[in-house]
Amino acid sequence: MKRKKRTNKIIYYILVTAIGFLMIYPLLWMIMSSFKETNTIFLTAGSLIPEKFTLENYKNGWKGFAKISFGTFFQNSFFISITATIGTVISSSLVAFGLSRCRFPGRKFLFAMVLLTMMVPAQVLMVPQYIWYSKLGWVNSYFPLIVPYCFAIQGFFVYMMYNFIEGIPRELDEAAKIDGCSYFGIYRRITLPLMVPALVTSGIFSFIWRWDDFMSALLYISKAAQYPVCLALKLFTDPGSTSDYGAMFAMSTLSILPVLVIFIFFQKYLVDGIATTGMKG
Repeated sequence: MKRKKRTNKIIYYILVTAIGFLMIYPLLWMIMSSFKETNTIFLTAGSLIPEKFTLENYKNGWKGFAKISFGTFFQNSFFISITATIGTVISSSLVAFGLSRCRFPGRKFLFAMVLLTMMVPAQVLMVPQYIWYSKLGWVNSYFPLIVPYCFAIQGFFVYMMYNFIEGIPRELDEAAKIDGCSYFGIYRRITLPLMVPALVTSGIFSFIWRWDDFMSALLYISKAAQYPVCLALKLFTDPGSTSDYGAMFAMSTLSILPVLVIFIFFQKYLVDGIATTGMKG
């Protein structure tokens, strides 16, 4: 029996390792190709290890375009992602607290509308949103990429925080009310410190989604100096002339690092937030 269990474990780990390698192989190929000479990337596409390592792709990619270095694109992405994430976390936590702790007419209907926003495809809203932002004069600015997220427009985060707050004992709220706390005081002094795992989890997901939001940047940003990283990467490929795939792979590799670092440092909070979101007190 022990030998059979050991054999099953070995087979299991071999299969998991093989499947995991297949899943990350495209990513590994991109990273290793960033160290290859540009003219050899597709000639040696079947080889993962470069025949000759070079850092020229990183140097050429960082130079950017039209005297705009790739550092500028990274600054733009960080500004958009961090600002929108802060707005998302604050607004979503306020709405979730109101729906969970405040009793008012139409509360259940509003909560249902929040859930409904999760079911509407983003493509359906693109045209009306663009017309609206165009009339506001927000096109060719960062406003459409930041301002809407300060008003809890993503039902996923509201729903996740709502479930987390529902798991916090209401006795704490009642004790705070006896001490003279208002609803906002309860939110700031009691609820907010207890929901740190949910806040961090929301912040991680929001940052990743804003960092990778190619479509919104494509719709509303037209000046190259304002491009975020996800949009600037397309400048390396030009159908009318030569394309620098080596530099594109190099900058794509660098663009992964911020998300990877955030995930590594906040992994504990991410796991705690997801694990405790659905619990009820």
